[in-house]
Amino acid sequence: MTVAVLHGGISSERSVSLSSGNAIAKALREVGHHVVPVDAGPDLVTTIHALRDAKPDVVFNALHGPLGEDGAIQGVLEWLGLTYTHCDIRASALAMDKEASRRIFAAAGLPIAQGMVVDMAQLAEAHPLPTPYVVKPIAEGSSVGVEIVRPGSNKRASIAANWAFGTHALVEEFIPGRELTVGVLGERALTVTDIVAASKTGDFYDFDAKYSAGGSTHHLPADIHPEIFQQALAYAEAAHRALGCRGATRTDFRYDDTQGDGPGRLTILEVNTQPGMTPTSLLPEQAAYCGISYPALCDWIVQEALARKAPARR
Repeated sequence: MTVAVLHGGISSERSVSLSSGNAIAKALREVGHHVVPVDAGPDLVTTIHALRDAKPDVVFNALHGPLGEDGAIQGVLEWLGLTYTHCDIRASALAMDKEASRRIFAAAGLPIAQGMVVDMAQLAEAHPLPTPYVVKPIAEGSSVGVEIVRPGSNKRASIAANWAFGTHALVEEFIPGRELTVGVLGERALTVTDIVAASKTGDFYDFDAKYSAGGSTHHLPADIHPEIFQQALAYAEAAHRALGCRGATRTDFRYDDTQGDGPGRLTILEVNTQPGMTPTSLLPEQAAYCGISYPALCDWIVQEALARKAPARR
């Protein structure tokens, strides 16, 4: 089949998307597909022409960040009548909007952190929560723009003054402990990975930890309380369903195991509807643990998209 691999984009995660797209293209060629890479740059008309010229059976969406996984490019692909991988417009938009997804998780009975949306004037004036707390852009990925305000820190005013992600931010309690993640294919959870960031504190899985060689260590399956392990699998599947996701997703958690001998507390952070597919990415690593090679994973994502009814071409 002809597969157009859509990568690049214009978000802060462009370099990550290019790396994902190159690896995906190579893998799809290995399993016998004809691959046409399409670099989605700032000129949307050029991207549309490239997609139309490719005449793909399916578009592998390897974009990350705003305009790539928030429903925007999904709308363009549907307008073009092209079958594409991963989530549709609605699920993509809901998952990318952290406040919207928090509301959906809460309605589904899933555990979320205490938090609220604040404007920068509020943040500049006073702490919105007891320290430590986390300040996040409402609609970015890969931990872009995330800041931790710790006890005794004087960075709150600086964050508010230099905020580059709109007029509002999501503020959540900081949950100590571990960072866990669970990949989902279809509606089946794969396994649980315990992520240890190579930082002084080891408690923040930031952009560099995600994508730099040696930036983090991944332990899978995670050596955690068996009750929490099973909860993480179940919660990832439930979050996938609650948002109306399809294809491959990855759900990130915080796991507080610092409060004694009990199983601890598990909290959902977010669902990634376009999980990274770089050489250091978590979803391919979990798939490999479950016996699914990288080329087979890429092919599964393509076949899953093709199994769905495509919109009419225009």
